[in-house]
Amino acid sequence: MKRKHVLEFEDLSWFPGWLRDCMTRVLVVFSRLTGATDAMSRLVGRAAEEQGVDAVVDLGSGSGGVMPEVVESLRRGGATGLHLTMCDLYPNRDAIREFNAEGGPAHLRYLPEPVDARDLRNAPPGLKVMTNSFHHMRPEDAGAILASAQGSRQPLLVYELADNRIPFPLWCVGLVIGLPMVALSALVLTPLVRPLSVRQLLFTYLIPIIPLVYAWDGQASMPRIYGLGDLDELLSRLDDADDYVWEKGVARTDGGRSAGIYLLGMPAR
Repeated sequence: MKRKHVLEFEDLSWFPGWLRDCMTRVLVVFSRLTGATDAMSRLVGRAAEEQGVDAVVDLGSGSGGVMPEVVESLRRGGATGLHLTMCDLYPNRDAIREFNAEGGPAHLRYLPEPVDARDLRNAPPGLKVMTNSFHHMRPEDAGAILASAQGSRQPLLVYELADNRIPFPLWCVGLVIGLPMVALSALVLTPLVRPLSVRQLLFTYLIPIIPLVYAWDGQASMPRIYGLGDLDELLSRLDDADDYVWEKGVARTDGGRSAGIYLLGMPAR
């Protein structure tokens, strides 16, 4: 397997949740500007329509990520009955308060109970989605998630912002250029973050912890991604199933521009 499990700070148990949330908000802006949100909307819309479901379940939501924007985009495009349930193995308490607040959008909610993606029998019904979170799983856990989706006949969409094409030695050399560039991008993108808190500004511009950690984790995620070849290896370990179909490929925007890769598993209809 080409994938390498490089250290990411946000995976560490002691890493502050508020700092992880700030990094996620920057990533949401980046996803929007690079067309990833558009590509995700196309994939989610197609999968939900083919499966005949109006419920999307975001696994590994953290602080919410891009899925609220994706669902909002689809609803504006005509899928007015579509609703989103966010969940995580370790639910984000701040996100629960934000999305479940009285008077908030009825089509968005954050499940306060833990949900383990390795056992989707206990997950809420609907199209399961993992957005930029699958690379956090080690191979045994990644394989368990795919096996659970196939075994329980649950539709599952895995999406990553990029493919893992760069050889690992070249990635190591490229850190000299990659780290400063990604850190600089955090400085540029932060004014577009919503909601933009004083803490986000403070730890971006006065005490630049967010750009530094965002840069490392952003670069470290690249060799961690399960590329198309790695996905083939994971799928080859699953039992044969005539009633479940896997599809993988390059995600594309409405304009045809490539914007990451995806793996889509669906029960045969």
